[in-house]
Amino acid sequence: MLNSTWLETFTTLCETGHFTQAAARLNMTQPGVSQHLRKLEQQVGQGLISRQGKSFTLTPAGEAVFDLGLSRRAEEKHLRDAIEADYPDTGPVHIACSGSFAMLLYPILLPWMRGAPNLSVHLTAAPQAEILAGLLEGRFDLGVLWADPNHARLEGKRIGREELCLVLPADAADTPVSFADLEARGFIAHPDGYGYADDLLRLNFPDDYPGADRLSVRGSVNQIGQIPAAVANGIGYTLLPRSGLEAFSEKENLSIAQLPKRRWHDLWLVERCGRRLSARARYAQDMIEEAAAQLQ
Repeated sequence: MLNSTWLETFTTLCETGHFTQAAARLNMTQPGVSQHLRKLEQQVGQGLISRQGKSFTLTPAGEAVFDLGLSRRAEEKHLRDAIEADYPDTGPVHIACSGSFAMLLYPILLPWMRGAPNLSVHLTAAPQAEILAGLLEGRFDLGVLWADPNHARLEGKRIGREELCLVLPADAADTPVSFADLEARGFIAHPDGYGYADDLLRLNFPDDYPGADRLSVRGSVNQIGQIPAAVANGIGYTLLPRSGLEAFSEKENLSIAQLPKRRWHDLWLVERCGRRLSARARYAQDMIEEAAAQLQ
């Protein structure tokens, strides 16, 4: 690799055609310019100029090195422009959240994506532990968690909360619910559902709830958008955050049981500490907060 400082001195010398002018442009002394030239010639192994009094012409090697100097400048300018460019509608942004919140958020992101062909939005639905790990590893620019991460390398702000809901068919609205009623209906299970059951059912039916592993299961599905479908058709019950219901197309066929004790999850918008977010990531923050506001 040619020394970049010597190469820039030589390129400036070629542009000005004069040692004194090159020294003035580079804020150097004329002997300093001559010294850089000699060192560059030693590195190349050939003479780069032919002196003719106070002027000079380039040797074939000098012409090749001058071309390289101009090319190097152009590449560096392109790099600087790429680094300094920061547009909200250009480049990738990576977001992670729960599957239910993703259902609510994605339709909000779509108009932005449609109007920005150079934008690439990657939305990952993941468990809380994976979101946390991805933020720490730098795989996600933004994450939505249910609690303050309380981690030295992460920072977040509370953007709202959402209720954990016991979901029943619409015809069960305003009807008192017992744990025996739920067992008779059967649980529409899903990967997060057992944890939700330990959270909400244990809270409201402490004397009867036997643990998630002993629930009467009517069916199971791991596609977040399909979890409420069976219940909307009068089959069983399920447990979901409210965001998973707001995005469901047939929510008029569902009801939310009025339980004695309600359970809420906070929503925290989290990013890496000390990391300057891109304009597109900052715009995505606004979209996420817009989605969270629908749950209030």
